[in-house]
Amino acid sequence: MARTKGADLIADFLIREDVPYIFGICGHGTVGMLDALWSRQDKIRLISPRHEQVAGHMADAYFRVAHKPVATLTSCGPGSCNLVMATACASADSSAFYAITANVPTQQFNRGPFQESYRNQAAEFPVALRPYVKRTFQPTRVDMLPLALRQSFNLMLSGRPGPVNLDVPFNVFQEEDDVELQSSDRLAGFPKPGASPDDIRRVVDLIAKAERPAFFVSHGVTLAEAGPELTAVAELLDIPVITSPNGMGAVPMPHRLALGFIGRNGTYPANQVGRHCDLLIAVGARFDDRSSSSWIPGYSWNIPPTRLVHVDIDPTEIGRNYPVDLGILADAKVFLSQLHEEARRRRIGSPMRLAAWHDAIDGWRDEWRAHTAPPFDMSGSPLRPERVVRDVRAVLPDDAIISLDSGVHHNWFMQFWEARQPQAMLNSWGFSAMGFGVSGILGAKLAAPHRPCLAIVGDGGFTMTPHVLATAVEYDIPAVWLVWNNFTWGAIRDIQLGMFGGREIGTSFHAGPDRAPYNPDFAAMARSYGVEGITVQHSDQLGDALRHAMALGKPCLLDVHVDAGPKPPSTGTWQLPPTQHREPAFGKPVVIR
Repeated sequence: MARTKGADLIADFLIREDVPYIFGICGHGTVGMLDALWSRQDKIRLISPRHEQVAGHMADAYFRVAHKPVATLTSCGPGSCNLVMATACASADSSAFYAITANVPTQQFNRGPFQESYRNQAAEFPVALRPYVKRTFQPTRVDMLPLALRQSFNLMLSGRPGPVNLDVPFNVFQEEDDVELQSSDRLAGFPKPGASPDDIRRVVDLIAKAERPAFFVSHGVTLAEAGPELTAVAELLDIPVITSPNGMGAVPMPHRLALGFIGRNGTYPANQVGRHCDLLIAVGARFDDRSSSSWIPGYSWNIPPTRLVHVDIDPTEIGRNYPVDLGILADAKVFLSQLHEEARRRRIGSPMRLAAWHDAIDGWRDEWRAHTAPPFDMSGSPLRPERVVRDVRAVLPDDAIISLDSGVHHNWFMQFWEARQPQAMLNSWGFSAMGFGVSGILGAKLAAPHRPCLAIVGDGGFTMTPHVLATAVEYDIPAVWLVWNNFTWGAIRDIQLGMFGGREIGTSFHAGPDRAPYNPDFAAMARSYGVEGITVQHSDQLGDALRHAMALGKPCLLDVHVDAGPKPPSTGTWQLPPTQHREPAFGKPVVIR
């Protein structure tokens, strides 16, 4: 058997596993791996952004769109430390990528060489990633690589997906051994657990007795590609569907059963259904604070007395925040298929059985439309937030992908965006990392080059990773950025104003002796990178500017000046103890005991 370098083994393993890209940045620790990639450029492509955080967000977004992993490559010390935020973001949203980090040579472990973390344990950088990856692997010899590669790749994709870390000492890239690669179980397929027949019968029994049932779904349904199964069973049983942002589009939003998001910035119908339902079937959802109005009874949910069936691939999420009547460890797609089959067999679906429930929901929808409709048609400068959402929806085709950072713009899109397909609205949800939307759109476009890809990001978030524009030009990635320019950290400013009597500090951007609103000229900045930049200051300009940008076939940036005054109408609440939670701006809590 021919002796092979460790770096060659890693590269050949990734190629065998159909990993098309490595997103990473050079460093002295990775030069051996880079040399292996040089001779394999026809089989695996290196994309080198200007910051490691961007590489991680690109890999995260690639997986969310393609549901296939790519790898990242970062060097010792600060290079890999820059990856921590992106792994945390992916982990919180059950997204996966293969994080290869370099470390110092094993021959120098615990001597404090350049960029070693050694104060508590030799070469202990992986401890920085451990809270945010499913596991770290640190093979210290070439003959340890085949097993570590197979185990880590399997772990990344099985069960609840998540990033894994392969930490490779410098010499392991360079040294040789006569070992043979082991394939992962990806092609054979990972086990997809389903519910027991007894549990499926119990769920159907509960549905048959319920007068006001509802589904609540999140990223688990999207990642399982279970949208068709969810839509089919919801239609069969005539059950409305509430989603988290990461579940949007699993049932196309124009569908009469799709209610949208729940929580403080959710829709009024979704919160009303959550308050009043007598049976909730949650699939691939974890009841975080923002989708549960901080778990305060009556604002989004009343569990109990609402009976809860909680289905998840991860047993640690079942019953974490609410007591369950029935907990089921299952893959979302398998469970929903089983539920559909049993409900069809027992013929419990009836168009009229839930008529009163749907009459109430239709009434809540009418109230919500009447309350929110007027600003969507407002014309002026700066632009109304609702008008931005409306015009973006009017221009983008159904298969377009949008990626969003956290911020007030995200609140508006969570509440009013009409997602028409799954895997088309990418959110930094659980960890809420700024930079995800700005950077992730590059990974999304590489995952789906035939689909239009638009990043909708705040002015604050964009200035964290503006160098994505250079990467788009270097690698000819025709993504488009819409910078929501309101001259403020708007979401935090609104919290500050609401909690502290109108006092504001550190949340708006000002400059000059008169402290006028200040931002860079984002369109001019884009042009300096070689990207077309367009400034939009009036609502009548946005539609045409966005159509031009999406048709351009090149990277483009729209600097859109948005009115910072209007706030998304809260329909639930959110509490940061010990401060008091606020009452909804529309609707009232309903506590059912």
